[in-house]
Amino acid sequence: MTHSPAPAHASGTSRSTSATIPPNILRYLAPVAEGCGVDLQPELTRVGLDETVMRSAALRVSYRQGSAVIRRAVELTGDAHLGLRVGAAQHLTAWGLLGFAQMAADTLRDAIETGVRFQNLSGTMVVWSAGPENPGYVLRADLPDPALDPPVAVFLAEEAFVSVVTLTRLSVGDDFAPQSVEFAFPAPRDTRPFTELFRCPVRFAAAESRLVFPTAWARRPMPGRDPVTYAAVMELLEEQLASRRDQQDLLEVLEVSIAQSLPDVPSFLEQARRHASSERTLRRRLAECGTTYEAVVDGVRRERVEQLLRRPELTLRDVARQAGFSDMRALRRAVHRWHGATPAQLRGEPGNYQGRART
Repeated sequence: MTHSPAPAHASGTSRSTSATIPPNILRYLAPVAEGCGVDLQPELTRVGLDETVMRSAALRVSYRQGSAVIRRAVELTGDAHLGLRVGAAQHLTAWGLLGFAQMAADTLRDAIETGVRFQNLSGTMVVWSAGPENPGYVLRADLPDPALDPPVAVFLAEEAFVSVVTLTRLSVGDDFAPQSVEFAFPAPRDTRPFTELFRCPVRFAAAESRLVFPTAWARRPMPGRDPVTYAAVMELLEEQLASRRDQQDLLEVLEVSIAQSLPDVPSFLEQARRHASSERTLRRRLAECGTTYEAVVDGVRRERVEQLLRRPELTLRDVARQAGFSDMRALRRAVHRWHGATPAQLRGEPGNYQGRART
């Protein structure tokens, strides 16, 4: 069973703009960072995730929000491999209803394939795929956005595989060890934490990030297997997935509509008419997605600005006009809010601020 990353829209929007991810990683990241003496609440608040919002079961975050908090956590803790800690801190309830379905699956392979099938409900920030290969059963983790800066990419790969191994050991036995683990990022100076966690050969600078399950382990029955419970939970997951698809479709349609209209922005009333909906209904549907029309517009504009700033032939006035800002001052305010820098600094013009990663 394989799943491929969703392609970016030709218009320039991508799934990173929409708030569709359960914030499971951030909920584990915060206490791990606190254990390192770092309070992440200011960073969470900065991207719109205050304490009340974080406690909401309906909360969804975007890749941009998640990446911004992760990047800052790595900076503040000074731990380049913070993802190892966050993955190891998770427990059997980390993936919610999906985790319960995996525990009730027949074999470990069935549990893995259930996780891949419903990965959009798990809060993962990588794209999973899995399947049998010689010499074992392979689980792959791809980045949803190749433009993610290295610290975030390393964190996500580490967290992904360590959480899988941690939850597998909690489910089927602490003696579980992968056959091998490969990471696409370069080898760190100290590889001992990796070999201690995985208890198997670990390779770096590989062509892709993948974890190989020994065939015998993939076939092993799950201790909590229960066909009746598994079938019942699968029905609930299918319903959730259908609802999630509806939300994602709505957000993507709005993003494309806005991106194609820039520098003009369709009014909310116009969008409601395009969707054969009332303003009240469209506003309610966006609230169910955990966002607002203003936030969707802001996300599309942000992505457009970042694309335009990569084009050196454009002046900042051109960027402001094409992204739909009233003037350069409005552009500067927006870029400072997004990045804490000026447009010129973000562009990396000579003599200006360079190297700040995009959020």
